[in-house]
Amino acid sequence: MTMEPLLPNICDFIAHVSPLNTLPADAQNDIARSISISYLAVGETLAFDIAARERYLYIVRTGSLEQRWSDGVLRARLGPEDLFGFTFLEGIPGNPEDCYNVTAIENTLLYQIPHRVLKQVLHAHPQYATHFSINAHDRLNSAMDVVWSDEDKGMFVRKVSDLASGTVSVVEASTSIQETAKQMRCVDRCSTAVIMENDHIIGIISDRDMTRRVVAEGFDITRAVKEVMTAAPVTVSSGDLVMHAVSLMMSHGVSSLPVVDNHQPVGLLTASHLVQHHRVQAIFLIERISHCQSVDELAALQVERQAIFEALVQGNLRSGVVEMVMSMLMDAFTRRLIELALVEFGEPPCEFSWVIAGSHARNEVHVHSDQDSAIILPDGTGLEEQMWFLRFARSVCLGLDQCGYPLCTGNFMASERRWCQPLSVWLACIRKWVTNPEYTQLLNATVFLETRAFYGNTWLHDAFQQALLTEIAAHPGFLRSLTRDATSTSPPLGIFNNLVLEKSGNDSKTLNIKRYALTLIIDLSRIYALAAGCSETHTEARFYAARDKGLMSAEGCTDIIDAFRFLTRQRFNHQLSQLRKGLAPDNHIDPHEFGSFERKHLKDAFRIIARQQELARMLFVKG
Repeated sequence: MTMEPLLPNICDFIAHVSPLNTLPADAQNDIARSISISYLAVGETLAFDIAARERYLYIVRTGSLEQRWSDGVLRARLGPEDLFGFTFLEGIPGNPEDCYNVTAIENTLLYQIPHRVLKQVLHAHPQYATHFSINAHDRLNSAMDVVWSDEDKGMFVRKVSDLASGTVSVVEASTSIQETAKQMRCVDRCSTAVIMENDHIIGIISDRDMTRRVVAEGFDITRAVKEVMTAAPVTVSSGDLVMHAVSLMMSHGVSSLPVVDNHQPVGLLTASHLVQHHRVQAIFLIERISHCQSVDELAALQVERQAIFEALVQGNLRSGVVEMVMSMLMDAFTRRLIELALVEFGEPPCEFSWVIAGSHARNEVHVHSDQDSAIILPDGTGLEEQMWFLRFARSVCLGLDQCGYPLCTGNFMASERRWCQPLSVWLACIRKWVTNPEYTQLLNATVFLETRAFYGNTWLHDAFQQALLTEIAAHPGFLRSLTRDATSTSPPLGIFNNLVLEKSGNDSKTLNIKRYALTLIIDLSRIYALAAGCSETHTEARFYAARDKGLMSAEGCTDIIDAFRFLTRQRFNHQLSQLRKGLAPDNHIDPHEFGSFERKHLKDAFRIIARQQELARMLFVKG
């Protein structure tokens, strides 16, 4: 049968199928003319032969298919406009475990694109080659390249090395104050000197310090500079984002930061460097937050917080940058609310550590993030003192809610008595969670498996975290239970239908991208971090640690991180769309919002998650 009468219909179809629709019109026409059609009846299997003279990339025109790995595990279900066959295009024999079978679950019509034609097209248009890569992570990266770019995004994506001076005055601790001042003047009039002792940075001194501590006090300028320096200075590395440096400056009240790589000073970042280059709304919002004198003043700023989120997403910044900036803003709101509560309630009756958990601890905050927190008190704290902290915490938690960070629906907050306890009680809880990992205990444990000491005495949190890691290492059954629980929910490998969708608030069928995708990746990262004995909280850092420990292949690590970034981006785009419509942002995405482009890459991401879940089960449950 000649394909000529069908050609207009085929051309129109592929013009709407990603990534074919990214190709120039003449290339699309060449592919359309080369297409052959095949038919699979229900239950019929498509055989792949790497040794065959002709290989194809397949497009589902109508019907549906099921892909299963060689071990029988479901790989994906495919429907109209889905492509498959990337793995077999190059004809390179790989790991037998990477092979899969394709079976029709409905009567299915397939378009077949010969590999030789596709190869000719991509040779003529190499800029599109990654869209058709046999590696899923390459295809996801190409998708993200289309969605965002770091060009011309200002300070949000610039590194400290872009702005900092490459010179810094460095003196030994025994150097006299007078000689230090001379050095500062000679080194390009450097405003700050870094003080070293035994090849370690032990302090800094600025020209302002010289005025206040030496000149104003009539201090002997022949004395050693270490006697007037600021000890244990805050530092940054050259690879840190400028926004991180800004946050440190504001939270610690300093105007300059030594730039340190491999424990050696390599430059200096000052407030003047920032003013000379950019005015970034988020920086000045953090500053305004720090000067607010009431909860009402803080709450009024949530409109600006939302505007910054919208600008970041609309500006096509990487999802990790968006999360970092939003985390910095949540830090600023939380810190100021704690400070205001301390003014209201007075001096705390004893030491304490305010601990944050969840997405806030991971520095993965978005516009809809809620609050997770706890307070750790020293042993010997009495009931009256504990009640003081509960009233104090209630003020902070209600303030956060008023500022747009909802109360935790699971009540994992410092204002709850069970999460405001002396250290010994926390340690007893840890032992109970780890040695008896039933559902409730497991839920409590997972909430506090990623925490960050936020305010107060860090040693209390350090003792808590060390005890948690020690108990988990001593009880391998906990990791098995955690893995079984974390992998019991699968990503939506099928076509979007009632089997993978759930009812949202307006009774429509939606995909919960948090529950069925992002949470699954975060759970995997938590498991790998514990297995690696890693105290990292950020999702990507946890996977890198697992890779470095040999628990995950380099390719697997790259795949799952790419999937995480892509899915996070989809969540942000959905939330931006809701905000523009005047709706409260959530995680429930109507599948009709996904075009061919999104569906292709979502299914790549879902397959990566499912495969990593199976590998985790094999490693930590069956192994």
